[in-house]
Amino acid sequence: MNKSELIKNLAEARELHVDEASDIVNAFIESIKQALVNDDRVEIRGFGSFKIKSYKGYTGRNPKSGDVVTVAPKKLPFFRPGKELKEFINQ
Repeated sequence: MNKSELIKNLAEARELHVDEASDIVNAFIESIKQALVNDDRVEIRGFGSFKIKSYKGYTGRNPKSGDVVTVAPKKLPFFRPGKELKEFINQ
């Protein structure tokens, strides 16, 4: 399922116009993104949680040329599924 399918499903389930459903989905996603940018953890009970993991920089190698490459420190989003979601999928 992609974002447009999610919007369509929401519009049909709640009898909303597609533009209203799009606004709701976009506001939801923006809220999660903003919380993660602020280093907050986002937890949706029964579904899972999102958080940011920070990784230190390191020295690596380009596999094609063998040149030494410095990899900068970075932050990546991390999703951990909730217990209910795991159980639902494994029924």
